[in-house]
Amino acid sequence: MDEVLGEAWLARAVDLLVRVVEAAGAIVIFTGAVVAFGWFLVAAVRDRTPEAFVPVRLGLGRFLALGLEFQLASDILRTAVAPTLRAIGELAAVAAIRTALNYFLNREIKEERAELAQHPTKPPNLLTPDPGPPDPGLGNLGFEAPPR
Repeated sequence: MDEVLGEAWLARAVDLLVRVVEAAGAIVIFTGAVVAFGWFLVAAVRDRTPEAFVPVRLGLGRFLALGLEFQLASDILRTAVAPTLRAIGELAAVAAIRTALNYFLNREIKEERAELAQHPTKPPNLLTPDPGPPDPGLGNLGFEAPPR
């Protein structure tokens, strides 16, 4: 019974869980970067105003904050089995850095939300593109713009 539930087995199981949680955090951050890049391209082509990029930054910030939470969870898991004083110190340093990053990201997200509330713009949505305003130059030529 000690072989199955021994410290070595538990250490291997926790190591596997740490890798899974780290991978989840990396996937969340990568997915957020890809989605934000798509939103950036749409905003850059359509609008090119600073206000158009606020929702992009807000969305990326949410992904980054969530990914950092996963990374912190993996660090906590890593020190759960027979922690040494050095491992606890490293966890404290990493947790402080990631918590500070998360704090500033969340603060920036709140500021971006406040800015969006003051200047409401429709956030970019890659699945249902906004047709935008009609082209004023084509109305003068006697025909309408094709649907977008």
